[in-house]
Amino acid sequence: MNMKAFLKSPVLHGVLVANFSILAIIGLHKYLLGNSSKESILIFSEFVVLPILMGVIAAWFWRDLGLSGKRTVKYACFNSLFAILMSAIFLGEGMICLLIVSPLIFAFSITGTFMGQRMFKKKNQGLNVSIISMLFVVFVVDAVSEHDYQNMVGDEMLIRARPEQVWKHVVAFEKIKQKNDYWLFQIGMPSPMQTTVDGYCKGAGRKCIFSNGYIFDEKIVTYEQNKDLTFDIVAQPLDPEIMGHIDILRGQFLLKDNLDGTTTLIGNSWYKLHVFPVWYYDLWAESITRNVHLRVMDHIKMLSETN
Repeated sequence: MNMKAFLKSPVLHGVLVANFSILAIIGLHKYLLGNSSKESILIFSEFVVLPILMGVIAAWFWRDLGLSGKRTVKYACFNSLFAILMSAIFLGEGMICLLIVSPLIFAFSITGTFMGQRMFKKKNQGLNVSIISMLFVVFVVDAVSEHDYQNMVGDEMLIRARPEQVWKHVVAFEKIKQKNDYWLFQIGMPSPMQTTVDGYCKGAGRKCIFSNGYIFDEKIVTYEQNKDLTFDIVAQPLDPEIMGHIDILRGQFLLKDNLDGTTTLIGNSWYKLHVFPVWYYDLWAESITRNVHLRVMDHIKMLSETN
């Protein structure tokens, strides 16, 4: 198919109409919410219902093409790739965020395309209206529902050093030089590099510096020497991979003296998600948080056992 024919083809028309229809719905949704607290929340429907609807709309334009299952998947994937591109351009999403969301977009867009094929082959208007109405109701109910999800991730590590040897590297530590072994860090997600502190006491300011220069500003709220360092996150960087998706609320390091010359270091983090469905995004949030913990804790272990 040459370019001129492609521009006139129902394949491209389906992709364009489907994507710009979904963008219009998202824009209307944000406009109706105005300045409410829900404005920054990306709800379940935006990653499930809307990709299904996008597939259904595209299927209407492709209904007379006699597509095989393989070609249907191919066109649906092209539709999804275009949606991801539009998200980067119009919604300002970052590369890592788009990588995380892409499986949902592909899966539910393909599902919606096959649903649309069945709807339009049968020409059953009652079925068509029922499915579209159901998707609309789910979207509206989800949009006006409360979305509040918080979680805590904890990790433990045995360090062959006494608590007082470990503690001096917990409150603040020098720059991490070890290479990243977590795949998201390797492809560009910022990783923790260094921590500085204004004072060794409750109320002191603390900064966690990441590999790209981003800084999380923290305030120490519990300072029990050799036992408990707890800090609240008071400011986080304005980064498209973070803003509107997750708030890091609090961090904590606990030291347990094993009375045999070793210490169990426990790292805890609390966060609040602004993206749904939770069953999907919390898998990513837990994995990322855990690998932030482990990178810092491995560094503390190395410093404690060698100094």
